[in-house]
Amino acid sequence: MTEYLDRAMGAADAMKDEMIGALRGLIAIKSVAGEAAEGAPFGKGVDEAFAYMMKMAEADGFETDNIDNYGGHIEFGGLILDEGGEVTATSDEVFGILVHLDVVPEGAGWSCDPFAGKLEDGKIFGRGAIDDKGPAIACYYAMKALKESGFMPEKKVRLILGLDEETEWAGMEYYLSKVKAPDIGFSPDAEFPAIHGEMGILVFELAKKIEKSTAKGLSLRSLSGGGAANMVADHARAVVRGDSYDKIKAKLAEYREDTGYRIKARGIGKSLEITAEGVSAHGSAPEKGQNAISILMDFLGGVGFANESVQEFISFYNKHIGFELDGQSLGCGLSDALSGDLILNVGKIRGDDKAVIITLNIRYPITCTKEEVYDAMLPAIHENDVGLIKLSCKAPKFLPEDSHIVKTLMDVYRRHTGDTESRPLVIGGGTYARAAENLVAFGPGFPGEEAPIHQKDEFISAESLIRISKIYMEAIYLMTKPEGSLPDMEAVHGHGRDGGA
Repeated sequence: MTEYLDRAMGAADAMKDEMIGALRGLIAIKSVAGEAAEGAPFGKGVDEAFAYMMKMAEADGFETDNIDNYGGHIEFGGLILDEGGEVTATSDEVFGILVHLDVVPEGAGWSCDPFAGKLEDGKIFGRGAIDDKGPAIACYYAMKALKESGFMPEKKVRLILGLDEETEWAGMEYYLSKVKAPDIGFSPDAEFPAIHGEMGILVFELAKKIEKSTAKGLSLRSLSGGGAANMVADHARAVVRGDSYDKIKAKLAEYREDTGYRIKARGIGKSLEITAEGVSAHGSAPEKGQNAISILMDFLGGVGFANESVQEFISFYNKHIGFELDGQSLGCGLSDALSGDLILNVGKIRGDDKAVIITLNIRYPITCTKEEVYDAMLPAIHENDVGLIKLSCKAPKFLPEDSHIVKTLMDVYRRHTGDTESRPLVIGGGTYARAAENLVAFGPGFPGEEAPIHQKDEFISAESLIRISKIYMEAIYLMTKPEGSLPDMEAVHGHGRDGGA
């Protein structure tokens, strides 16, 4: 059996240019979730990316299944052969690889077109390059190389294409209501080594009604900022109205000098527009970004609004949220030994003279419940007359380190990297590994390697693309090979494991 894997490893190198081209073509499709259209429940861009993958798979001879454009899969294998290569039976067991083709909004500050798939200095740039289009292409070519090597897995190897992972997961839920869930597998949508736990995820809003006021002085006309709950907001904007703006401009100049934050003001008609710039990052790692909403609210806390309820909300924000990332001041600073601290991200804000609403994303420890998180913050929000609107929840996911899938994937990772020190991780990110029981997240980010997920100038290196494809190839092979055909992995390991591009 080892000759198939050895042959496939060589094929991955030969397919390097083809793989890069396929990824650049996929990145060029702006698959940000949009307004539903006929036959495109998540918008035309997402549907175009889905069609791109399905068309490529059909041309390469894979079996495909489109589930009403809510998702689908690409597969091969599931045939049991005798020693002569004749089919003796079929299998219903499924080894699933769950990827997603939708991406978060591009955000601001890119040095290149985020949807051009630019190739420069050995890197492929674009929104989705590493989350999750690059890994999707790497897994696809791992399957293609194995199939073309002649390998016939006894389990069906199924690349499951999710279409709204960055939003509501309605597509995956619909898909799994129509198709058998995988028996085992992984989602290449996190980091290496294997991820055996994912923290719970809450998305909710905090809202305050703005009471009418006849008080004279500075008024708030509008507030806006951020692009998605699971992104650190990289922009925020307030429009205010007053008789004079000289004092505000002076305060702003002083604030900018003291903090180094990027914040500015300009007149628009009779109003003043105040804008703040931050640094985008994934909502599970807000420490890697800089939240523009928090910058703006911090500054607005010192300008003095005539309307008391506006001032109260800004004070509430700065006292109980501010720049804090663990929820302590909001009352929900929970933690446990496996997960560490709760993670809080402010993703969006919107407001006018009637109400102000912020959208928050919390990752909570795996030993906690959503009720504990919500109950913990109630005193602070009730005290400040703020309303709570629950939007979505994904429960924590956990598999023991000694489970079969975790042990196997850890072994594969160690053979390819030589890293024998790293242990399975619990992360704040949420992946499709939550979709079924025996799934975990696996890659694509390597320890210590830059992975600008949800950030400007997102990229994956061509070297990493080939490298992760080989890792995924071996994982597929080991988890789906005929029983009793344990390979000599030391012999296979000699074939350019860390080679790639």
